[in-house]
Amino acid sequence: MAHKVHPKAFRIKDISGWYSRGYYEKEFPKLLEEDFKLREFLHKRLAKIGISEVEIERSPGKINVAVLCARPGLIIGRQGQGIEELRKKLEKKLFGSVKAKNNPDLRVEVREIANPWASAAYIGQSVAAQIEKRMPYLRAIKQVIEKAMGSREVQGVRVQLSGRLNGVEIARTAWLTKGRLPRQTIRADIDYAITEAHCTYGVIGIKVWVYKGEKQK
Repeated sequence: MAHKVHPKAFRIKDISGWYSRGYYEKEFPKLLEEDFKLREFLHKRLAKIGISEVEIERSPGKINVAVLCARPGLIIGRQGQGIEELRKKLEKKLFGSVKAKNNPDLRVEVREIANPWASAAYIGQSVAAQIEKRMPYLRAIKQVIEKAMGSREVQGVRVQLSGRLNGVEIARTAWLTKGRLPRQTIRADIDYAITEAHCTYGVIGIKVWVYKGEKQK
């Protein structure tokens, strides 16, 4: 088998950055586990809203969580009630129901994605939602690719599905590509995401690559 590298990790040194940043020091394993819990909770809770990515920045005594999504109003709610409720649930998830004085201050920030169809995560979630509604997978893929290619900044898209497609007995892999997608070029700005569609006949894995042109250091 070929050696496959995550497109994000492949480009971190040159044109990309980390989604978790800040002050970790000696407690790195514990804090990294907290980051995984935060992301897992937010992706499950906000899956239907169109969440693209979760950025976590740590400083002494503070945790800043930035949620990038397509519809921020649905998270913020009326007069900020929704975001405050989300912050309390995140605190309970991380620190438990008992408040301790040494717990860091948790802040939640919601940012709007300028162009959702240029986000690989949003495209993957759109495909997953349509497949869960029993839409034929080829039609679902073609629709999202056409919408993504309609964006000015997108120069190429690839959507790949694996599993019991359309409920057939034998699992297989299918994909569609449109435009350019130089995956071996480090200068290439490629957004990549993995998501899942949970159907009655099993789980369908979805991978999305979005090429947005070359990016210099």
